[in-house]
Amino acid sequence: MDFKPFIRDVNDFPKTGVIFKDITPLLNDNNALKAACQILFEKVHGQHIDKVVGVDSRGFIFAPLLASKLNAGFVPVRKKGKLPYETLSESYALEYGTDSLEIHADAIKKGEKVLVHDDVLATGGTAEAVCKLVERLGGEIVQCNFLIQLDFLNGAEKLNGYDIKTLLKY
Repeated sequence: MDFKPFIRDVNDFPKTGVIFKDITPLLNDNNALKAACQILFEKVHGQHIDKVVGVDSRGFIFAPLLASKLNAGFVPVRKKGKLPYETLSESYALEYGTDSLEIHADAIKKGEKVLVHDDVLATGGTAEAVCKLVERLGGEIVQCNFLIQLDFLNGAEKLNGYDIKTLLKY
């Protein structure tokens, strides 16, 4: 299935000069949504996964679906101040600023196999911060997967050494 027709470019969002890749048309189409989920599952299928980490906020869409298909738990990684329990925090740079992410301190046990999922791999700062959080808790990252990879921003370089799988590349 060609997923590019289901990705909408939004100019100057969230700030001037940024072309945002909007996945909501894909989410609105039942066939595209199911196909995308199935392909993301197939990219990791056959590997043992204990936890699927989804990144705030669009990573929360596919990560729980993948966790269910993989018989794994789901772990949300959220922006600072959004999780109610004891957390670990990691700061990172994005394409258009800086931010911080947090994970519950008890979300991942030492040695657990982890799939990290987010919607877009852009500069790699967000995914790199998530990987650091997972590893600080003792998790072993099996794969990082994304709906979209923006090759021109070289985010994969920050994830050197991790297995990266994507549905679409721009």
